[in-house]
Amino acid sequence: MPRVSRVVTEKNRAAIERESARLFREQGLQGVSVAELMAAAGLTHGGFYGHFESKDALATVACTKAFDEAVERWKERISGTRDPKSALTALVDGYLSSRNRGLAGSGCPVAALATDVAREPEGKPVKGAYLAGLRRLIGVLVALQSTQDPTQDRSVALAQLSTMVGALVLARATKGHALSNEIMAAARENILGGIDRKQSAAQ
Repeated sequence: MPRVSRVVTEKNRAAIERESARLFREQGLQGVSVAELMAAAGLTHGGFYGHFESKDALATVACTKAFDEAVERWKERISGTRDPKSALTALVDGYLSSRNRGLAGSGCPVAALATDVAREPEGKPVKGAYLAGLRRLIGVLVALQSTQDPTQDRSVALAQLSTMVGALVLARATKGHALSNEIMAAARENILGGIDRKQSAAQ
């Protein structure tokens, strides 16, 4: 049997990473088997260990990839905006949208993987990958703050991210009910309306 070329090997690995990043967000770290992951990538189960030593190793790589996608998506969403407030508005509107609510597989890994990562034992590499990715998204939000106080900027960004993620998780859990839209609208008002109120008070 001829050996698979390096180009094909790299292509196959990329497909496994891509599909795993999607399926883990859709079904959870323990909700999908290696066989299902490989089938989604168009490959056989037997080829898995030629790319990864374990499912845990793949979960770590897939988690990192999911955050790579999220950071890039956030940066694209705020590119071309006029100022930090309009950038934050674009980010929040995109995040707390009916479209994002329905796209768990390609959406925010913070919301999609939080519960699964919390259940992983200490020392699992996926926890480190999740933490590193979370810090990157926090960094994007911190850069959009305008308090001129680094400590305050970080505190505000953390509160905003927590509100966004919590709202998305609850909106997905109540999808199909009016409450789902109410939750997203209330979270948006809490973040963006709060900025307007602070600016009005400062004038």
